[in-house]
Amino acid sequence: MAAADVICVASFNADLVSRVPRPIARGETLLASGFDIGPGGKGSNAAVACARQGAKVAVVARIGDDEFGRIALDLWQTEGIATEWVDIAAGERSGVAQILVYDDGDNSIAVAVGAGGALGAGQVEAARRAIRSASIVLCCNEVPLAARIAAFRIAREYGVTTLLNPAPAQDLPDELLLLSDWLSPNETEARALAGLAADAAIDAAAHTLLARGAQAVIVTLGAAGCVLHRPGYEVLRIPGWPVPVVDTIGAGDTFTGALAAALSRGEAIADALRWANAAAALSVTGAGAISAMPSREAVAALLAQG
Repeated sequence: MAAADVICVASFNADLVSRVPRPIARGETLLASGFDIGPGGKGSNAAVACARQGAKVAVVARIGDDEFGRIALDLWQTEGIATEWVDIAAGERSGVAQILVYDDGDNSIAVAVGAGGALGAGQVEAARRAIRSASIVLCCNEVPLAARIAAFRIAREYGVTTLLNPAPAQDLPDELLLLSDWLSPNETEARALAGLAADAAIDAAAHTLLARGAQAVIVTLGAAGCVLHRPGYEVLRIPGWPVPVVDTIGAGDTFTGALAAALSRGEAIADALRWANAAAALSVTGAGAISAMPSREAVAALLAQG
């Protein structure tokens, strides 16, 4: 495969999805209306979304030598994603996400990271040459901190743009924020990362993260679109798209992957954010994370509608 445009230091897990009418109370049993197993993990999802938007993508990942790991390899091969830097851990289980999807399209997720929890700086270092020649290095918080920092240090060394999707929300060291050219939390994650209350203003959360060293903060707002904060620039607000929602699984990952693809082909940030918004909107109109991720042509068609 030719040099990758985007290197995704990726988490993978198998999604075990049950559909229930509403959240389940402690101690309650609720009958599900459906169940499915498919590929997931924020890093892997973002890599697929990025590849479907036309970018050449490679993953740095660690998976188990099990049936779920084989799902990952089959998926990446199908999507044209390079797997040269994927470790297959003998005797270990791949990650698993137990997902409840509610009738209103929202969801709750519990993740066991499995073999991916041991992805470390050494494996990232082995991919140095690929990182050096890439346009974007993408990470999420499901990847161990040592791997994230190692990838972004190498990227910074060679002037490669870094994109951190800080999901799930967890404390981030200042070094990682300083190494992040683009930080893309959702509303809940932005407030949590900034140490603010759940009802705090998004602008206040973004300013707190900028003060800690983040170069730019993109807060995704679901159906309302996204907002970009950068030092020395006016706040940029990009509206969302009104679409019928089937479920929201993978919408954030689709946004991240589509944003990485748009940035890798040199689009201005406002255009890249519009592209990512449109891709995320299309992703919620279908069921599941991977199956609902749109093609580049579908996103272009939506944007052409104005």
